Amino acid sequence: MISIVIPARNEAAVIARNLHALTTGAEAGEIDVVVVCNACTDDTAGVARSFGPPVRVIETEVGGKAHALNLGDQAAVAFPRVYVDADVMISLNSIRALAARLELGGVLAVAPRALIDLNGCSWCVRAYYDVRSRLPTAREGIGGSGVYALAHAGRRRFGEFPNLTADDGYVRIQFSARERETLAHASSTVFAPRRLKDLVLVRTRARYGTIELERRCPDLRRNMGERNHKSIVSLLRLPSLWPKVLVYSLVNIVARLRVAARLSTASLRWERDNTSRDVAALAPDLPGENSL
Repeated sequence: MISIVIPARNEAAVIARNLHALTTGAEAGEIDVVVVCNACTDDTAGVARSFGPPVRVIETEVGGKAHALNLGDQAAVAFPRVYVDADVMISLNSIRALAARLELGGVLAVAPRALIDLNGCSWCVRAYYDVRSRLPTAREGIGGSGVYALAHAGRRRFGEFPNLTADDGYVRIQFSARERETLAHASSTVFAPRRLKDLVLVRTRARYGTIELERRCPDLRRNMGERNHKSIVSLLRLPSLWPKVLVYSLVNIVARLRVAARLSTASLRWERDNTSRDVAALAPDLPGENSL
């Protein structure tokens, strides 16, 4: 059996899409899906319960993704164990591929590659993700795909999920490059923000998550993976990419400035991008030609 943990907060608009992809075609006893609804004020729990077995729902009034992940872990019954963000999509076949790779041995953590759905996105958002798709970090599925899977031995590498912004980044740095793998034959669908200002919100949060990891887990920085700097410089050899590289750079500069300002004032309330959830709720199929 494969256990799947999905933390969800006010995801009624998209949780059905997620669960439909996960459960369609599942054999009896093949998967156990635990949806942890934390501090929800919408009908996330009701939508999830409507699926019936193999979906189970836990509700808590305590908000926070880390708390939800820990509750999900307590309720989960099996390994391999897959952790899935509520606003992404991953097929059952990709879940099976992740589990099969862990069962084969040799690695402790795996993730799918991320397919970025750009339906309805502005040119600037598309430009940003075009550049990003050419960088080393885009090939790191743990921290970008919204999904990661752990073997039993991998999950024992750390205790409870700490209260950190980037849970996927925290998981990634528990393992060396030889212990983790991104599978080319498994993919998840990540819905990009539709507008530039919403992209800045997403990148601000991501930037803070990186700083937080560096400060709280300095001994694990060696596992962070390859940086993007050299690759960005190499892209400047292609004049056709200059406008897109400019957008990419400006978005990240603004995100860094926003984080610095918030750190200086101890104001760390993060806005949530809902435009990507609108796309996920409306799109009828998995992304095709508009994906990166």
